[in-house]
Amino acid sequence: MFANLLTNAAKYTPSGGSISVSAKRAGEMLRVAVKDSGIGMRREMLPVVFDLFVQGRQGLDRSEGGLGLGLSIVKSLVTLHHGTVEAHSNGPGKGSEFVVMLPATMTSPVMVDAATAIVVEPGHQEEPAGRRVLLVDDNEDAVASLAEALSDLGHAVEVAHDGPEALAKLETFSPDIALLDIGLPLMDGYELARRIRHDARLAGIRLVSISGYGQPSDKLRAREAGFDDYLVKPVDLGVIEKVIADVRGTGEAPN
Repeated sequence: MFANLLTNAAKYTPSGGSISVSAKRAGEMLRVAVKDSGIGMRREMLPVVFDLFVQGRQGLDRSEGGLGLGLSIVKSLVTLHHGTVEAHSNGPGKGSEFVVMLPATMTSPVMVDAATAIVVEPGHQEEPAGRRVLLVDDNEDAVASLAEALSDLGHAVEVAHDGPEALAKLETFSPDIALLDIGLPLMDGYELARRIRHDARLAGIRLVSISGYGQPSDKLRAREAGFDDYLVKPVDLGVIEKVIADVRGTGEAPN
């Protein structure tokens, strides 16, 4: 989580700027702040900056790329550790501060969901629960961050940035699930989904669309193109994890 915060701070702080990290005890919590003198954020971005695919700083300097998924990953990790994270900024050009609050001590037993717990006996190698995942998105920053996060979770991930590249990947990679952005260059996500559905070799792939539009007509169009699931941006990383986890391995879609 702190690697992502520091990466963002370095990326959006110009040469000659400053970045500081501070930590102190706050009651039963540990307060860690990553502060920079960089390009800052508009006030309206602060409540949503941790949402998936939100790229608030992109408008200030598109050449630097967007926030990608880094801050969504930060929020997910902080939540897993029973903490909170907040973003602060006085506006464009006035820097940013991200404050993470984490429990300083564990005062109660950690609860484990028995349905998802994996127990490995000594000398026994548990079969990995990863899935083969194809990600198709022309936002290179966002898709690279998501691919890294999913790889860390044990999935085998391939990335494409447009429809033709995705079809080329599918010649040698047989995914269990494919997450397709709708607004792709050269060939939109609907057309890519139709081509995948017309290929008998790829019949078992679970197709998930990711779109900025969520009207009933948009969802109907996605269904007609062959999508199984329809996610509307911004999408929480936990939702993507659940969609992938619900898919069986070996290319079989769930019942």
